[in-house]
Amino acid sequence: MTTFQTLARNEQMEISHDTQRLRIFSGTSNPGLAKEIASYLGIKDGPLVCKRFADGELYVQIQQSIRGCDVFLIQPTCAPVNDNLMELMIMVDACKRASARQITAVIPYYGYARADRKTAGRESITAKLTANLLVKSGVDRVLAMDLHSAQIQGYFDIPCDHIYGSPVLIDYLSKKDLGEMVVVSPDVGGVARARAFAKKMQDAPLAIIDKRRSAHNVSKSLTVIGDVKGKTAILIDDMIDTGGTICAGAKLLRNEGAKRVIACASHAVFSPPAVERLSINGLFEQVIVTNSIPLKNEQIFPQLEILSVANMLGETIWRIHEESSVSSMFR
Repeated sequence: MTTFQTLARNEQMEISHDTQRLRIFSGTSNPGLAKEIASYLGIKDGPLVCKRFADGELYVQIQQSIRGCDVFLIQPTCAPVNDNLMELMIMVDACKRASARQITAVIPYYGYARADRKTAGRESITAKLTANLLVKSGVDRVLAMDLHSAQIQGYFDIPCDHIYGSPVLIDYLSKKDLGEMVVVSPDVGGVARARAFAKKMQDAPLAIIDKRRSAHNVSKSLTVIGDVKGKTAILIDDMIDTGGTICAGAKLLRNEGAKRVIACASHAVFSPPAVERLSINGLFEQVIVTNSIPLKNEQIFPQLEILSVANMLGETIWRIHEESSVSSMFR
């Protein structure tokens, strides 16, 4: 049984409300995910033209009537972050000028999320700036998945539905023979995430890696707080960027006697040299991620497992459209 509840979509649509006012459009950052979401909803993703002028400026045109429609724009703001963010705002503006009833930006991965507070003088809180830009562009609502910190939800002066990829990860892991396991947070900041994950994994015990970060994308793991000897260690984080944090954690867990190490993350950012680090033989048994960010062929390696969040996002979109509860999906 899955850890979130879905409806029989085709039957529901036959007996429920008119779906003619529901529209799904995809930007260029993850069209594959958008097609999966549309398929789950039993509709087609709408026709849209997105191209560049010779000087690099973006052009977007919606190629069907959306007057009075409930429009959902699927666009994770992954790399290239600035281009994808600008494209999303242009899509929003096009929908606004086409008289859409409501525009929801579906952002499976929210770029600039790590700049969510000031840690030194004269820094920008770019996560808040990005939220401001989206609101000013004309978005009526935001649907995001696994924001880097929960406070980002409050940066929007419009409704923001925040869902998590953990149910998909847990559903996959629950079908594996993991033996005696322990859920591990790669740093102190991720303890709340790891604790919630452990609770859903049959109340598994929790361990924490004490880490000191000397600079951005540079970390040093010091010690493990908790017992991992002879156990399957599940390292859980919201994203894997360069892989430095999670790989250093995995090496430490192996040195502390962990029998198996499995890494789980919602967002596979995979900036170089992540793939080289993650694919080291004997380090990870598996690296499990979702398809919130599309991966290139050269970013695929033998230990990698990619899970789809399309059904979960599709169900959330349907409930927003129907103005029903989103939180009840996860009970």
